[in-house]
Amino acid sequence: MASGDDDDPIIEEIDVYLAKSLAEKLYLFQYPVRPSAMTYDDVNHLAAKIKPKQQRVELEMAINTMSPNYCRSKGEQIALNVDGTAYDETNTYSAKVMDKQTFSSIQATTNTSRYAAAVFRKGELHVTPLTGILQMRPSFSYLDKADNKTREREAANEGGDSSQDEAEEEAKAITVRFARPESEQARQRRIQSYEFLQRKQAEEPWVHLHYHGVKDSRSEHEKQYLFCQSVDASQNTELVKTPKEYLAMLMPPLAEEKVVKPVGPSNVLSMAQLRTLPLGEQVKTLMKNVKVMPFANLMGLLASGTDSTAVMRCIQQVALLVQGNWVVKSDVLYPKNTCSPHSGVPAEVLCRGRDFVMWRFTLERSLMRKEIASIIKLPPEDVKEFLEHVAVPRINRGWEFLLPTDVDFVKKHQDVAHRQHMLWLGIQSKLEKVFNFSKEDFMPKNSPQPEPVHVSGEQRLKMAQDRAQEKQSSLQKDLDSKRAVHIKQEPVSDREDEPMDTSSPPSSSSIPNGSINGYPTATSPSFDHTNGNGGSPTNTPSQELQDFVIKTFRKHFVLTLNEFKRLFNLHLASMPAGHSVFHSISDRMLQEAVLSCQCKQIMVPFPAQSTASPDEQKVFGLWETGEEFDKHRRLLFDLFTKNYRVRRNIVQARLAEELGDVSKPEIDRLLKECCSSHAGMWYLKGTIQS
Repeated sequence: MASGDDDDPIIEEIDVYLAKSLAEKLYLFQYPVRPSAMTYDDVNHLAAKIKPKQQRVELEMAINTMSPNYCRSKGEQIALNVDGTAYDETNTYSAKVMDKQTFSSIQATTNTSRYAAAVFRKGELHVTPLTGILQMRPSFSYLDKADNKTREREAANEGGDSSQDEAEEEAKAITVRFARPESEQARQRRIQSYEFLQRKQAEEPWVHLHYHGVKDSRSEHEKQYLFCQSVDASQNTELVKTPKEYLAMLMPPLAEEKVVKPVGPSNVLSMAQLRTLPLGEQVKTLMKNVKVMPFANLMGLLASGTDSTAVMRCIQQVALLVQGNWVVKSDVLYPKNTCSPHSGVPAEVLCRGRDFVMWRFTLERSLMRKEIASIIKLPPEDVKEFLEHVAVPRINRGWEFLLPTDVDFVKKHQDVAHRQHMLWLGIQSKLEKVFNFSKEDFMPKNSPQPEPVHVSGEQRLKMAQDRAQEKQSSLQKDLDSKRAVHIKQEPVSDREDEPMDTSSPPSSSSIPNGSINGYPTATSPSFDHTNGNGGSPTNTPSQELQDFVIKTFRKHFVLTLNEFKRLFNLHLASMPAGHSVFHSISDRMLQEAVLSCQCKQIMVPFPAQSTASPDEQKVFGLWETGEEFDKHRRLLFDLFTKNYRVRRNIVQARLAEELGDVSKPEIDRLLKECCSSHAGMWYLKGTIQS
């Protein structure tokens, strides 16, 4: 360090003083359109004026009309265009020639905290902070005045050609229109408009000044204020700083420069600025912008690691639950003492109308706009805005709710769903009093056209048996000729082990013991109702049935009971008549056969609104084949016991967690063997509902 100091010795120490006498009045003028060697010091200054708040200055300077470089004809022409031929005290050029020019200022910078003017005298440096830095440029406002004169003359000439004898114009009806109330967004746009800024600038009055030249005695007197009036260090505490503080004053952090932030569009939300707000404000701002959002999406927009319980508390303060999704409250969108930007309707009326729309969406997926408008009786623009917030138009179906019902959220947070249901009941009671309706008015009514009736498998079986008995004589011949075996649709009863009926109705057939294809029927004396087969002492599946189960599941890997019964029927139908090796088979026997052949039932949690039949909700998967790949299938089946559909990345993450690195071909094989894809989600085979 000593050697470094020797190489760069201190030559001189200078005391620095802060002068404050002109701290609020000192401006730096720059003339960028003229070389620094050609100053205006010797030019006659005719007038000067200033607008202090805007830091706007205008100077009038004389032009030397006797200079050889001055074109007098041009000067006279300009004066004529500006002032015309008539003499008036308000004329810009009273000498009928352009003998002066105006300089107008613009701010070179809005932040002058780093700039100062300094004078050096007797080994002392005196510094005065600058109030503003202004660039003086020639003003051409006289050209605008010339254009106005031209238009006035043209208008006068056109008016002079009209006849003086014209009769008075007839009275005309005038339509009185009231300006609609201005929204907050419209007000912000108006404030930032050029016209508004021009008008605000024009409102500040000019302050006229007296100009004193550089060598004037008054100027010399004012220059003395550039020196600090007191050289006592105790009164100059601003510069008595530690080296670190002084360096920070000379070079403040860059963050301090961001005084003027760019104004973005009102509908654009900066995520960086959003995350600087408290959690409650973050949730409120997001909901005001998005209007409707699932809880999972809201958590994704917030910073990672945010407590979901805290978010749940915040979301309930600014939103309501509709079909498992969160919709922003009406009083958040339309605060008190505001009104509609479209029609001027007060916020209280808007909130009631929007609450009615949201309440209707808690009952059904689609609404008709005309029906809504006829009840809440608000202007069409407001009704359309309500619907656009939470729904999308569908052809011939009205407005459908924007998002699918989030059943998973309702199941996971049943306490929240119940609390929201109670809130909606309270809102419903208020709406019934305001709009004079009852909930029953919106319940589905009977249509004159017959609606499709859902008939269970047991009912279909009973109707088929009744029809078969009615037409017994005509069907007997067909049954005897085909001698086919078919699986009976199992009725829902306590007799789960009741066998499939493979016989014909009781008849006068000549076949001994009432048997078909050589096997006893349900009416035969040797039929055992307990075991479900003809005299067999046990329920153990036959070897043929086990072979069929193993062969089928090694091909398909995952099957619903409904699909397995269909494949079994096809197998029976493909066998020659009289060669069936299967006894009477019940649904329970089929399930036992499947479970005894290295397969297991997968308890898939189907959604509450699922239309799948009981047989379609019984899903079986191949559990054991002796291969290494069995582990992959078991992990996949375990995922489907928690949700009826999953994403590929969830499957990949679970396999990687349990088995380590799993290649893409292995995941492709697993999903292809056991699943089907729809809309980016994977379902077990046979569980996708149309």
